[in-house]
Order: sequence, then structure tokens, then C-alpha cells
Amino acid sequence: MALVNEHFLKLPNNYLFADIAKKVNAFKVMHPKADVITLGIGDVTQPLCPAVIKAMHKATDEMATSQGFRGYGPEQGYDFLREAILKNDFLSRGIHLDIDEIFISDGAKSDTGNIQELIRWDNSIGVTDPIYPVYIDSNAMIGRAGTMKDGKWSNVIYMPCTAENNFVPKIPKERHVDVIYLCYPNNPTGTVISKQELRKWVNYALKNDTLIFYDAAYQAYITDPDIPHSIYEIRGARHCAIEFHSFSKTAGFTGIRCGYTIVPKELTAATLGGERVELNPLWNRRQSTKFNGTSYISQRAAEAIYTPEGKEQVQATIDYYMENAHLMLSTLRGLGYQVFGGENAPYIWMKIPSGSSQSWQFFEELLYGANVVCTPGVGFGPSGEGYVRFTAFNSHESTQEALDRIEKWTIQR
Repeated sequence: MALVNEHFLKLPNNYLFADIAKKVNAFKVMHPKADVITLGIGDVTQPLCPAVIKAMHKATDEMATSQGFRGYGPEQGYDFLREAILKNDFLSRGIHLDIDEIFISDGAKSDTGNIQELIRWDNSIGVTDPIYPVYIDSNAMIGRAGTMKDGKWSNVIYMPCTAENNFVPKIPKERHVDVIYLCYPNNPTGTVISKQELRKWVNYALKNDTLIFYDAAYQAYITDPDIPHSIYEIRGARHCAIEFHSFSKTAGFTGIRCGYTIVPKELTAATLGGERVELNPLWNRRQSTKFNGTSYISQRAAEAIYTPEGKEQVQATIDYYMENAHLMLSTLRGLGYQVFGGENAPYIWMKIPSGSSQSWQFFEELLYGANVVCTPGVGFGPSGEGYVRFTAFNSHESTQEALDRIEKWTIQR
């Protein structure tokens, strides 16, 4: 008799954004003439830049010839892309990596979900709260998160990030944490971490033999020179951290699928017997077994964003989305809402006003009252209750229309 992995049964019935889609679709059925504007899901709307399109066409043409055709590629990624990443994302910031420490993937979501396979099921995990749901859900699937009660997993150490503590998580002192997830610029709050604060986490990890999983998917949106783009800007981080990157929000690759993960060769973890084991070859072994590599066409497309014209075009798209973010910040603040983020990240984190006691309640009030979709903050963790998230990834026109509706709805409340 085949037995199911019962840890899956402990998960909420639906992934957060599936729940949102279900509620929005139900609204559309009841209100078929309503024009719903989505500022909820973090998907991009602007087309791929010309340099990327040109590279994809060229790669497709190559695949149509006997000489240029490529089948299975290297599971770690083609050297042409890894070298471009090394030169532009790290050497330009004074960070020295080896090409074999860079692993190309089909996106940061896959790697942040799969990376937990490298550690024992009974490691303790700590997360900033609120947080990207994939981190906890992937640990729950193997049983590491324990059971959920009152919106919290029993074996997860939550580190609240709220307006009351300026969204700066406190390093846990009550108990030891084996693995810590950090995401900066943060999804969902849009807030960032300074080099001084990040150095505290690296020092904690080195002192306590803790492993840091650092998600830097939104680093391209950072404009403040004092905010780190990579955890490896902090001395010692190569000995304690794995870092994840994505081209999805940087270059609009949500439908193309490409990202990369850095696993330094100095990074080790212990066996029960006390032996130190390098994680780089373990991740390489995992990828070689379970992953056939990112498509050649996608990797050529990613390479193109590092060309001079690609950099200029991608930055123009990032600037486009950040114009939305700045408009949202100024408009919502002008309406009296308390909002955060939106300065070094494409997310706006808004505290719901008095009268709406819960995030889901405000979500439905905004949907039915203004036909605008946001994301309930509680879907990102218990400390997200009382907040909602807006994204800056829609068009200028739709963003302005959504804000006009929110303003009218706010005044009428």
C-alpha cells in the first residue's frame, strides 16, 4: 500500500495567490461588467526589452541548424552566462567568486524551495515575519515546520517585522537557530536592510554555526548606496550564506524562467558525527540528479541583459515600475494611509485603517468597493495581519486608475 506524505496534509488548502484568484474570479462571476485592476500578484506587465528579444531570436535560429542545435545543457548553466553574472553582478561590487559557485536555475522560487533538501529534517528554522510563503511551505512539506496552530508553525521561529520595530527583525536569543531565511529588499514589505544590520546577522551565523539562506531577488531595485545588493558584501558571509537571484522582476523573465544561486565553496555544514561537509558539491549533486538545466534560449536571453544596451533597457523598465511605486507612496500617504517600502523595492506595504480589523476583510472591501486587488498581509505570516501589499508591476495607466478609484472609495467610506 502506498502511503501519502502526510506533511502535505498539514499545509493550508491553497497557496496564497490561488486563494486570491479564487476570490477575484468569484467576484467577476457576480459582477461580469466590473473592470478589476490587479495590484496584488507580483507579476510583471512590461514586455521583454529589445536586447533580450534579439538574443532569443538568434538562439532560436541557432537551434534550427545542425551546427547550432543544443540538447541537454550543463545542469550548472552555460559558462557564457555564469561569466557574465560573475563580472557584472559581483566583480563590479568587489565580490570575488569562482564560476563553479554559480548555479543557473529556472528561477529563485524553485531554488529557495529546493535548497532545504541539503539539511536534515530536524534542523530548526527562523524566518523574518511576514515572509515569502515558499520558504515555510517547502519546509512544511518535509516535516521540518511541525504543525500549524493559530496561524503559526510549531517548529518555526518567527522574527516579527512591523512598523513598531521599523521592520528590523531582532536576532533570536531565546533559542539556537540552525537555518535563517532573509529576503532583502523584502518581499512582501518592500523594506531593506543596512550593511550594519546585515553584518549583525552574518556575525551571529558565524558565531552560532548557523546557515543563512539569503534571497536577493529584488536587488536590482536598490538605489540607496548604503543598502547591500549581496550578502557577500559582508566579510565572512561566504562561510555562512547561500544567496538566490532572479531575472523575473529584474528583466521581466516571469514567463521565460531564469535565475541563479550562489553556493560558496567555503560553506560547510556538520554531520551528527561532527564532520564538516562542503555544501557546494552537494548542491551540484542534487542539481545533476533532479534538474536538467535551464534552456539554452533562456540563458542567452539572460546573457543579453548584461550587454550595454541590455543594461540600459532593463534599467528603463525598472525605473518605469519604480515610478509607479513612488506614485503609490505619495497618493496613499496623501489619503492618510500609513505605507512603507516602495523606495528600494517595487512593493508597497500598507497598514489597514481602523474599521477594517483584518487583512482579508480589507481585501474584500477594496475589491468590492473599488474593484482593485491587493494581497492580504496575513497571507505572508502572522505579523502580516493588519497590513496589505500592493505591487508596482502594472502599467502607468492602470496604476493611476487604481489609485483614482482608491481615492474615491476612501473619501466615500
